[in-house]
Amino acid sequence: MANVLITGCSRGIGYEMAILFADAGHQVLALSRNEKPIASLGHKNIFTFSFDITNSNSLDQVSQFLEDTWKSVDILINNAGLLVNEPFLSTSTEMFEAVYKVNVIGLAALTRIVIPWMPKNGHVVTISSMGGVQGSAKFPGLSAYSSSKGAVITLTELWAEEFKETGPSFNVLALGAVQTEMLEEAFPGYKAPVTALEMANYIMDFALTGQTLYNGKLLQVSNSTP
Repeated sequence: MANVLITGCSRGIGYEMAILFADAGHQVLALSRNEKPIASLGHKNIFTFSFDITNSNSLDQVSQFLEDTWKSVDILINNAGLLVNEPFLSTSTEMFEAVYKVNVIGLAALTRIVIPWMPKNGHVVTISSMGGVQGSAKFPGLSAYSSSKGAVITLTELWAEEFKETGPSFNVLALGAVQTEMLEEAFPGYKAPVTALEMANYIMDFALTGQTLYNGKLLQVSNSTP
């Protein structure tokens, strides 16, 4: 059984993943700013506390938990994300900074903390978006979000190269549209072809086994073209 750290667990894909892993017998540290939905489950395999990926005190709390409780992390799933849908000319510097602090800077900070606790066969899975893939279809209003998701694709490739001798492995999944609360908030009324639970199942399977065949790779998890 694995020790699995997942961010962005208050709702959507992260919430579903936390339950799936825990029900399968894995130990889960489920992190999000609002820990109440996960905490209310009372699941014996889930640890949780309020966590803000942009806050240094929250990051220190993760370090302390790993030192005091787990001692190792087999899987890190970087799932937390912030989406702003705003025309570029009205996307302020503050909006850009907020998105990048969650999607890139905070993600990198947490990954830096967790890597020393991971074995060679550990797996870091970062959740990106098809909007961050060069050559994919793009949508107006997502300058901050999609460009940040492009950044973590490159980060994944860099980490895989830097840690190729010692591990862990790093891969990134670029998701197409998934029916989550975040999608509904950004695009009211849009109906995605994939549910959060369906995507959570796929990500769990990949997180458990994908590192045996992939390292430093971008996988496009979308049934649309291009």
